[in-house]
Amino acid sequence: MRAPARRRTSGIVLLVVPLLLASACSSGSDRAVDDGGAAAAPQPSAAEGPVRTRDLVVVMDTGAGPELCVGPVAESYPPQCGGPAVEGWRWRDQQAFDRVGDVRWGYFALTGTWDGASFTVTDAVPAALYDAMRQDEPDPPPPLRQRDEASIAEIAREVSGLPGVQGSRVENTQVVVEVAYDDGGLQEHLDATYGANTVRVVSQLVDAG
Repeated sequence: MRAPARRRTSGIVLLVVPLLLASACSSGSDRAVDDGGAAAAPQPSAAEGPVRTRDLVVVMDTGAGPELCVGPVAESYPPQCGGPAVEGWRWRDQQAFDRVGDVRWGYFALTGTWDGASFTVTDAVPAALYDAMRQDEPDPPPPLRQRDEASIAEIAREVSGLPGVQGSRVENTQVVVEVAYDDGGLQEHLDATYGANTVRVVSQLVDAG
């Protein structure tokens, strides 16, 4: 069966790739980056208790083991995505997934634990049986400091290389970074580095309690 396409937040989206250089040139006085930059960013943190996915996610297995797709998902067939390893996953326990050759994937709502590097699944609900009770999320607050388009794009490129970041994009005047899980440490670091609300961290895993 084909799973529904993954929903995306509306806005102008710019996918970026990690920096190849350890340092980057400043784009002018518009910047507010600490000298520490990416090097000072905290490492991905473990969750103290059980976690669940924020919404449906893709579990992808290209033959090397299942992965939790955290960042962008290419809308090809099969889709292309990746992320941290999913421990405790057995495809024979799942009734709804697609397969092309050695590639297997499916859309699921997951519950489990996060140790900072991998996700251990304890429960998986396929997309066909998922009935989320949705609540409208408030619009994120605007950045306190206004920057031009080039500066925002440069910040997006920089943060894409931070530990644990699986994808980054620009939505209007704000940079959005996708991670598996953040206990608040990464968001605090980015607020201190670039100014409040310039970069918004979106965790695919949230505390289940």
